[in-house]
Amino acid sequence: MSPFAYRITKYDPADRDEQGSYVGAEDTISDHGPVEAAYLQAVAAFAEDTGVDRLHIREPGVVGLAHFGREPVVDGHGLAGLFPADLRGYHDGAEVSLSVGLELVRGMLRDNGAWCRLEVENRFAVDVGWDQYVYVTSEDPCEGALVRTRALGLFPERLAVSPYAADLDEPGVQRPADEVFWARLRRSVATRGAAILEEGHVFNASRWHRLTEDNLDAVRGTLAPRARLTVWPDLSGDVDAVLAALPDDETVEFVWEDEDGVISSVVADETEHRELTARVAGARAAAALSLYVDERHPLFTAVLPDSDGVLRARWRTEPTPSDLNWAFLKTLRPGDTCTGTVTRIAPFGVFVDIGGFTALINIPELSRRPIQHPSEAVSLGQQVSAVILGVDLVTERVTLSLKALER
Repeated sequence: MSPFAYRITKYDPADRDEQGSYVGAEDTISDHGPVEAAYLQAVAAFAEDTGVDRLHIREPGVVGLAHFGREPVVDGHGLAGLFPADLRGYHDGAEVSLSVGLELVRGMLRDNGAWCRLEVENRFAVDVGWDQYVYVTSEDPCEGALVRTRALGLFPERLAVSPYAADLDEPGVQRPADEVFWARLRRSVATRGAAILEEGHVFNASRWHRLTEDNLDAVRGTLAPRARLTVWPDLSGDVDAVLAALPDDETVEFVWEDEDGVISSVVADETEHRELTARVAGARAAAALSLYVDERHPLFTAVLPDSDGVLRARWRTEPTPSDLNWAFLKTLRPGDTCTGTVTRIAPFGVFVDIGGFTALINIPELSRRPIQHPSEAVSLGQQVSAVILGVDLVTERVTLSLKALER
């Protein structure tokens, strides 16, 4: 973490009440003029003092359902002229020049609809907060930049830490879209378990892909770096039934495939059902997804690592049961001993709950002595200790052995 953090504002600290709230006359929106230009010059001065002329975009996003900015959102989210209309190049980890970074700061000062963190890891970072508050962190004290910022009529204040400092200690393990993930996805597509891949390239924006065994590698090659991936079951071919089942009092995300095979999505409430029906006329397939996390049921998720296999993206996906299984299985090692409870006895073997995951002991691994049925070796509800024989992350299967512990 960079040791020097500053809050830069146009608000004179003398114009604050005893609670620290600003009570002066400055407006909370951008003047699109000299004050805005002063902010940009101040950020440039801090970058110069730190020796930074290239920046990385981190956790990029665009306005979603709600916009709490002071100014109206503009077409293109303020990114027009900086990135293509499909936002290619605007992704986590993208490197931009300082001049492009300053234009991104301008767009955020104006509440144009896009936001991101700009940084050089462990050296420098810029965050734009609410009401024209800008936060800069640097590995250097930037004394020259402080003098220039004050000369520009702005007020830099030293902070212990930026309120936007990256949180690197989130609990849980994020599943990466590594080779195991792609093998799992390929298997799921082959067995018709999965068919749709949602590519979250920025917050509040997604691209959708219909997967087949033949196009999976091609789709993989088009994904934005560090994208969040969500795997869904297939869309329903009965579009009329999906439309008829839309709730009367709930906003949903409606996903559909048009006659050209292009998959799109839109968020719609009950007042927009008629317009939505007209918009998706001729669609091949569709689905209505709840906006509530606990009512959305994707199959599994992941985040793309960098080309060297390292997962550097800091954002997380909402873990599915499959993702939780993956995280648990990653802790198991063949040869280790585990304990569990017998939950089911079948003719071919025994199912054992090991910390919420069901593992299998095949009948040959139940005992060194000959047995005709698994019930001769264990009983339902019995606590057992067993050796882990194998862990398959692709099929999400664990095999155990009781026999390995017999003497």
